[in-house]
Amino acid sequence: MSSRPGHRGSAKSSPGAGRLGARFLGAAGTAFEVWAPAAERVEVLLAGPGGDPGRDPAGGERHVAALEPGAAGYHTGTVSGVGPGDTYRYRLHRADGTTIDRPDPASRHQPAGVHGPSAVDDPSAFAWTDQGFAARPLHDQVIYELHVGTFSPAGTFDGAAAQLEHLSALGVTTIELMPVAQFPGERNWGYDGVLPYAVQDSYGGPEGLRRLVDAAHAHDIAVILDVVYNHVGPEGNHLDDFGPYFSPRYGTPWGPGLNTDGPQADPVRRYVVEHAVGFVRDHHLDGFRIDAVHGIVDTSAVHLLEELAAAVHGEAERIGRPVHLIAESDLCDPRLVRSPEAGGHGLDAQWADDLHHAVHVAITGERDGYYVDYTGLDDLRTMLRDRYVFAGRYSAHRQRTVGRPARDVPYDRFVACVQNHDQVGNRMLGERLGELTDLEGCKLAAAALLTSPFVPMLFMGEEYADPAPFRYFVSHTDPDLIDAVRTGRREEFAAFAWQGEAPDPQAPDTFDASRLDLSLARAGGHHTELHACYRELIALRAELDLLRRPDAPDPDVVAVPGRQTLALHRRDGPRAVAVVINAEPSDVEVALPAAPGTWTVRLDTAATRFGGPGRAGDPTFTAGVLRVSVGPRSVVVLEVAPPAGSTGSPAGTRAGDAAHAAEEGS
Repeated sequence: MSSRPGHRGSAKSSPGAGRLGARFLGAAGTAFEVWAPAAERVEVLLAGPGGDPGRDPAGGERHVAALEPGAAGYHTGTVSGVGPGDTYRYRLHRADGTTIDRPDPASRHQPAGVHGPSAVDDPSAFAWTDQGFAARPLHDQVIYELHVGTFSPAGTFDGAAAQLEHLSALGVTTIELMPVAQFPGERNWGYDGVLPYAVQDSYGGPEGLRRLVDAAHAHDIAVILDVVYNHVGPEGNHLDDFGPYFSPRYGTPWGPGLNTDGPQADPVRRYVVEHAVGFVRDHHLDGFRIDAVHGIVDTSAVHLLEELAAAVHGEAERIGRPVHLIAESDLCDPRLVRSPEAGGHGLDAQWADDLHHAVHVAITGERDGYYVDYTGLDDLRTMLRDRYVFAGRYSAHRQRTVGRPARDVPYDRFVACVQNHDQVGNRMLGERLGELTDLEGCKLAAAALLTSPFVPMLFMGEEYADPAPFRYFVSHTDPDLIDAVRTGRREEFAAFAWQGEAPDPQAPDTFDASRLDLSLARAGGHHTELHACYRELIALRAELDLLRRPDAPDPDVVAVPGRQTLALHRRDGPRAVAVVINAEPSDVEVALPAAPGTWTVRLDTAATRFGGPGRAGDPTFTAGVLRVSVGPRSVVVLEVAPPAGSTGSPAGTRAGDAAHAAEEGS
């Protein structure tokens, strides 16, 4: 760096650097590349660690280096003497003679927040210990969605890492982090991020994320990151100062849409694609959940999602481990997960909210808002057949026909849940399911999810019914924006019959009330009983592969007319499993055609060890019909022992069967 503050020099050109942002090169210094077609010239203002170039260089001497303008609006250069931790801003010289200083759109670290300078990061310096780790196939995964800020007392990546033993013992195979892109302040769900490449400083920055991923891999747990490519948050968003990142034609409910298909769209698409590939490379991520892809409007022949999938899967092939892309979408459109050869986008899976809605209605009886479209457990019969409840069906809530069938798409292309950040946090008071129903209802929901053939996802704390709500919270600094957020939240609840006033999203108490207490899982009572039920359900799912195998025949489904009771029977040769779900307040006997053999109960959510009243009667099998008596608001899982001489499943672990035999007979 220069020995004199304010020295104006030229950066050495570095053509072909091929990576946006600041890239540390070792002894050669740091290469910079920024797309800024709105600027005639771009300079890098630099300071040492802790300084703020362009404002207060107290943390180190100031240095200014000019970047070389190139084709398509890119500016590049290498500056010697600049290394990890050094801070910088870009000075944009505009055609009208004015200048403006801004953080790097591809900043990897914002140590002073969205309004502060960017900092150089060196991912190559991290000492990874996860060699040989690879995420499991989707059908073998149990995903656990968590918010870093409220998952642990510390509210950091290191705090989350300290809870990994809890998740490993539960049977979780993958954690899904809500967005960690730099957002304003220290309290946010993450969907207001404005610098996608930067990792939230209050969580621990890029080094903290790498420590969490490395620790998760040591526990044989993969890490998926929630990313937002449909919009950029409002506060601290300066992308338009650099170039046309946003489309004047497309908007989203959360802000302007990205310029995916207009003039100068290619660099914007590169900005998105390189972000994902870079996080796989620099943070060893195992996948992404892509937020609200129905908000990404792209009329190009090759949709942005297809380009993204090709690039990420190409990087996965290069590094020799799987990386999964999971879309959130309300379109009920199988094109998301079909291959490009079949006219699809080539993503690996998509969220399937229908299971949540159907189970929620069956357990709580709520029928306002979007729940008006659902009747309860019988909707699962449609979903198991078509993969969507709305597969070309009219929606009263949306007042239009929605979706198309996807019967050819395997079940492991769909991620289902009974709670998630949206379904909990977008309630006015942020109540979890444990506040809306009793222990039996929570166990029923868990079993309905974990015995389904879809990929199950839990929301942090549901496994022991944490009483803390999960509320919407922000920490903006713009008073007008704060008022707009408050007004928007009130309007969002208009379609629901909720009474009272929504908690103030800006208030620190709203955030603090949302923190978990994982020690409750071991505290006894209904928390521990529910936690035990989740653990056994997850273990049983791992043992009985017919519950989850995507290549097994679709389940046969029997619904009891006029009752919230459903039975599933899945058979592959002489092997078969059955699941009977009864959301009624009384016993129900179900008769379903089933495979021959001796049927035994493998798990009953009404068992006394789960805090229930005890199991209902033993199943009977006569003339090809399995009859099962199921207790009120409970689920029974059964397995057949094939007739003698047939080739059936191995005995499996059967862990705990003998220990629980006497209790199960009660």
